[in-house]
Amino acid sequence: MGDIRLENIYKRYGETIVFDGFTETFKDGEAVAVMGPSGSGKTTLLRMIMGLEKPDGGEITGTEDGRFACVFQENRLIEHSSAPENIRLVLEKDVPPEAIVEELKSVGIGTDSAEELTKPVSQFSGGMKRRVAIIRAMMAEADTVILDEPFKGLDEELKKEVMGYVEDKIGTSRLILVTHDEDEAKQLCERIIKI
Repeated sequence: MGDIRLENIYKRYGETIVFDGFTETFKDGEAVAVMGPSGSGKTTLLRMIMGLEKPDGGEITGTEDGRFACVFQENRLIEHSSAPENIRLVLEKDVPPEAIVEELKSVGIGTDSAEELTKPVSQFSGGMKRRVAIIRAMMAEADTVILDEPFKGLDEELKKEVMGYVEDKIGTSRLILVTHDEDEAKQLCERIIKI
């Protein structure tokens, strides 16, 4: 896909200027963490990269033909569907159902009870929903995987397991991770941008 370049980005909401002359390059295949205090524009930056929001000035290049997979701060699951059905939505038709089940089991969903694989995700705990959202992003065919506070709400042990899963699965895709946790940033990323 090539590099994603943000050149002299300007973005404001009303009287609040979020970015004023922001320039950065996200290289192809690179893993980058974006860190900064709440309200500093981390999520806005991700939304602009994905084309969900336009900058008020400056230019973003390298995203034209890109395929993005994302874990937003909200899980954005279809609540009345099962975990495998939610994941199936982003996959090619030829991905076998067993492959989806295997991924879910690798983060502890469906290992205790097969019923977890058939019931609607509305009956899942917050941590289980989070894991489904992460698997959905990691299984999608994408050049760039964007994770916005992906491990929020997971206890320490589970977080380690899921971070290991992401590390194993990212492959050659570019990773852009927004986190408040420096340990997460150091484990998963080669570079940290502070905004």
